[in-house]
Amino acid sequence: MDPQTIIAQRIARELRDGMLVNLGIGIPTLVANFVPVGIHVFFQSENGLIGTGPIPEPGMALPWLTDAGGRPVTALPGASTFDSAMSFGLIRGGHVDLTVLGGLQVDQHGRLANWMIPGKMVPGMGGAMDLVTGAKRVVVAMQHTAKGRSKIMKACSLPLTSARPVDLVVTDLAVMAFPEGRATLVEIADGVTVDQVLAATEADLIVPDQVPSMAIQTETGGS
Repeated sequence: MDPQTIIAQRIARELRDGMLVNLGIGIPTLVANFVPVGIHVFFQSENGLIGTGPIPEPGMALPWLTDAGGRPVTALPGASTFDSAMSFGLIRGGHVDLTVLGGLQVDQHGRLANWMIPGKMVPGMGGAMDLVTGAKRVVVAMQHTAKGRSKIMKACSLPLTSARPVDLVVTDLAVMAFPEGRATLVEIADGVTVDQVLAATEADLIVPDQVPSMAIQTETGGS
């Protein structure tokens, strides 16, 4: 199983019935493929759609139905469309229960950097700053390392997205939380040891006496 799928399957276990959920670009969009059986959530696209459905069949895409990254989506029965101002009003007003975002770096206090790399062209900050600040719960989906370097750092070298710490980081190696602002190992991926996680982590990581294996969501059936 590829690392991105493992990450998405683990994050899907954080979904609860009735949630309003925002999925960022990249790995987070895969979470929608693994909604647990019996769970119904409302996926929000920050450009103005609640009730996003699966990718349309070839030839059935509508140019006005896209996710935040501009890729075509479908609308489920009962979906609602609205303008960007209303969408960000929902986000800033604290109505989004869970947002799943990609990450470039996360520091040992849970602060996220994911919106720009200095010197590289970016289209804009998008909704990440609003989502990290306004969503009730923030989960970061990213690979643990990039080009052999840890993305879980003592201090982010890239511009922070928000001063607010995230709630959970799920990587291909581990799950980490930040109780009292301290990076804490919660789970490790199947076949991965605690020592391997520590070797791939620059941040100071608290390790409990017992660290369970990562539980992933394989059976799906919700929406």
